Amino acid sequence: MADPYQNNVYHQGDTEGYGTYGEGGQDGYAYQGDYPPQEEDAASDATEGHDEEDQMYEGEYQGIPHPDEEKAARRAARAKARATAEAVSEQEELAEQYEDIMEDCAHGRFQWTLFIVLGLALMADSVECFVVGLVLPSAEKDMCLSMAEKGMLGLIVFLGMMLGAFIWGGLADKVGRRKCLVVALAINCIFAFLSSFAQGYGFFLFFRLVSGFGIGGSVPIVYSYFSEFLQMDKRGEHLSWLCMFWMMGGIYASFTAWGIIPRYGWGFSMGTEFQFHSWRVFVLVCALPAIASLIGLTFMPESPRFLLESAKHDEAWMILKQVHDTNWRAKGKPEKVFTVTQIKTPKTQDDEFFEIQSATGTAVQRFFVRTFMITKLVMKNVISLLNRELRLSTLLMAIIWFTMAFSYYGLAVWFPDMIKHLQYEEYKEKARVFHREKVKNFHFNFSLENQLHKEGEYIGDKFISIEMKSMKFEDSLFEDCLFEDIRSTDTEFENCTFRNTRFFNTDLYEEKFIDCQMENTTFEHNKKGCHLDYEEENDVLIYLVSFLGSLAVLPGNIISALFMDKIGRIKLIGGSMLVSAGCTFFLFLSFSQAAIIAWQCLFCGVSVAAWNGIQVITVELYPASKRATAFGVLNALCKLAAILGSSIFASFVGITKIIPILLSCLALVCGGLLALKLPETREKILL
Repeated sequence: MADPYQNNVYHQGDTEGYGTYGEGGQDGYAYQGDYPPQEEDAASDATEGHDEEDQMYEGEYQGIPHPDEEKAARRAARAKARATAEAVSEQEELAEQYEDIMEDCAHGRFQWTLFIVLGLALMADSVECFVVGLVLPSAEKDMCLSMAEKGMLGLIVFLGMMLGAFIWGGLADKVGRRKCLVVALAINCIFAFLSSFAQGYGFFLFFRLVSGFGIGGSVPIVYSYFSEFLQMDKRGEHLSWLCMFWMMGGIYASFTAWGIIPRYGWGFSMGTEFQFHSWRVFVLVCALPAIASLIGLTFMPESPRFLLESAKHDEAWMILKQVHDTNWRAKGKPEKVFTVTQIKTPKTQDDEFFEIQSATGTAVQRFFVRTFMITKLVMKNVISLLNRELRLSTLLMAIIWFTMAFSYYGLAVWFPDMIKHLQYEEYKEKARVFHREKVKNFHFNFSLENQLHKEGEYIGDKFISIEMKSMKFEDSLFEDCLFEDIRSTDTEFENCTFRNTRFFNTDLYEEKFIDCQMENTTFEHNKKGCHLDYEEENDVLIYLVSFLGSLAVLPGNIISALFMDKIGRIKLIGGSMLVSAGCTFFLFLSFSQAAIIAWQCLFCGVSVAAWNGIQVITVELYPASKRATAFGVLNALCKLAAILGSSIFASFVGITKIIPILLSCLALVCGGLLALKLPETREKILL
């Protein structure tokens, strides 16, 4: 088969795995001196009257090294290490060359623009995690959801994100970071839009599943993509700053939910079949970060490191030149010339997928062949994460990702559920108790709330056009009574007797009568659908807890960004996880809503430093050809842990808090101690 890159201007040796792009020596890449030779009269206007030798670095008298001196020192250290090493792999040689090029390109306008674009994609991932929990109180009223259906809706998003992380991460190493991210975000936007209009539970569930599948690719691709435009001394700090967009996503979701969902007039209806209430407007608004990132990505180039791994040398060189020129023009030095003429790059592997000729077979056949080839390559890449060189790191990272996600997402569900449980308990403690009351021929035309009636007798009474909230009748007798036009919430009758009683147009269904006896009792024209009655202040509490938990992340983000390169990734991860374990242990002493909210904020603020360190070191442990795949696999494992953690922790709310606290504490201690076994990567060049 003909080589698709045979027209590229590069040379490859017969036995070496890396070729040299351009012309020149065999050192991998070369520079043309400080500037290309120019005629004396051909100097640019930008340098006219400008004598570089007469300039003095302004930090010279303060003893501050010149940036060029620091860069030269780093290169000299790498050269010395390479000279003393017994053997330097071709992959390490390419990594060092690429690092030198990124240092020459500097850090500037291009990286900051990409930072915002990719940050919006990360923000969209955060919003996806919050959106279902914030709309559930309203969606359950629209769709008449049972407890099981609400639980499934909360988990289905993580299931979609788990599948998306695995698939998009693997594809990003074979198809391209930018291309996969664009498609993933587009899927998220389309199906998020469709879910806002879905009237039935089944369609809404399916659309949120596919929406989660799309956004699931954002985290593994964003970190891999951005890291390949960063030089070593900027990588830890700026990847940590990027994590701040996840916090912004949580704030954005909770703030817009508070501003939109309670405005019940923000919607419309078309008969009884189509309802578009304010919570659906919120779902649409939540798609805006993904849309903004998708638009921004249309102006961003592919990762040059990925292109070099794919033997697309010309495209990689042009993008690197674009980065260089964009940054130095913004710094006021447009005369700075991109002097790279040669880049040593790998040969394409024997198993790389190839382009099928358009004349070969039908379009469907070509599609299936391409899909099969890419799937085969992705799975081979996944399996390679367990080879001898990467096996230990992969297993350690898998345990750390799992334990951290299990505790974090489990507690993320447990905190608000526990607060609501405490509220409910306080509410029930204020219930009025009526014992052995006898009421005869009385017309109840006022609402009944938070009452317990035991062994009462109600003869010839009428309950007409009222609301019954948190009402319970035990061992009571209802004879010749009428219940008409009743709306109820948390109301039940236990071990009661009904004689000659009529229920007309009520929502008192069969499940609300526990061990009751019915004698000549009729139910006519029961209300259809669900008629839940929830207090608006309960919604506000959900928004407040989400907002405070997201805002509490800010100090941890700032501290981790500032100290990521100073104390190292390992100490930051291990220390943060152990401190987070201490925070969860002190939950044993929390008996009030305020105490739980305070510990939630502290836990979120500390744990984010561990998350930042985990994500940075995941990028740095794996070579470019496996980076997004590894991140995708580990992030998929993270979402699996989130599903398990949130399910297990939620099941113990109102039963005991000992088991959730001990599980989270034990998981965090285990992950924190294992993190100390990882290799430090803060001074490691990306392979």
